[in-house]
Amino acid sequence: MFKKIMNYGKSEVLYNEKERLSKEPDLRNLFWETTLRCNEKCKHCGSRAGEKDTLKDELTTDEIKKVFKDVSEKINPNNILINVTGGEPLLRKDLFEVMDYACNGLGFRWGITTNGLAMNDEVIQKMKDTHLATMSISIDGLQETHDKFRGVKGGFDKTIQNIKKLQADKFLRAFQITTVVNKLNINELDGLYDLMEDLEVDSWRIVNMDPIGRAIDNSNLALDKDDYKYLFDYMKNKKSKFEITYGCAHYLGMDREYSIRNYGFFCFSGFTTASVLYNGDIFVCPNVERRKELIQGNVKVDNFADVWFNKFKWIRDLDRFKTGKCATCEDWKYCRGDSLHTWDFDKNEPKLCINHLLNGEGKK
Repeated sequence: MFKKIMNYGKSEVLYNEKERLSKEPDLRNLFWETTLRCNEKCKHCGSRAGEKDTLKDELTTDEIKKVFKDVSEKINPNNILINVTGGEPLLRKDLFEVMDYACNGLGFRWGITTNGLAMNDEVIQKMKDTHLATMSISIDGLQETHDKFRGVKGGFDKTIQNIKKLQADKFLRAFQITTVVNKLNINELDGLYDLMEDLEVDSWRIVNMDPIGRAIDNSNLALDKDDYKYLFDYMKNKKSKFEITYGCAHYLGMDREYSIRNYGFFCFSGFTTASVLYNGDIFVCPNVERRKELIQGNVKVDNFADVWFNKFKWIRDLDRFKTGKCATCEDWKYCRGDSLHTWDFDKNEPKLCINHLLNGEGKK
């Protein structure tokens, strides 16, 4: 009982932090969506990467350098992690030129999310030279499952080979593997854990398959109530040499927040997190639906820092989703309508509420 009270106390602290952030935004994570080109075609991809050639619409080298320069003049770059993502960011030929400028030149830190296919000795050396701090590589099942889910035959073997090259010289501050748990791999958790141990990861980040992008086309792979129970029990009871953590999405219910995640849920999109999309749009988390009303500006005509401080107003309204069932939910204070990227803007309700699903309150 004492532990439960202490957990609720932690959430009260986080709730107060939410109130502060809604008034004083604090940019800590700046996503740069380098491209929507990709060398895989994953069944869950929220941005449907690889379906069209975005090369002609992508920011030029000079344009993205200017963004980072503008940000560094108004916000301390030492406090910001540039999260490089895509598509597949390693397809961008000027990636390391840009990151050398941003990190060695301006003082930012950077991390990358990649599928690992394009890594080789030369790429790894450039990562070291530009002081890459963190990396998350996707492994979405054992060999056959991973290749099927990500649409590249032989992709698993190549990615594992490249991870071993990377880990031979441990220069990263944090190396993480992310797994999107779905119907294809829910029964491979033990095998995946052994793989994580073999690869000497710092953390294993587990996320669910959200109803966005191509995942909508593959809804038969989404987890159901029994799957979530199995997954969360597994995570709660697994004795591990490294951190096993749930992703940032979704309020899981108070007890699960502190047995699975060990911190209270909050969607930081627009509060500590923003993004520059491949075409220069200034946006929230890049997983969010690309709706016109959510785009805050474009770096080709707007100064990113000015937009960060002076816009994002509706997004920072803590009551923005206080409607329907959410408005009367007893966990509203801790959830606030759940993740921005799975909010149904047409129906004005969450597309997925794991807490309600596990509590037997319908499909959402």
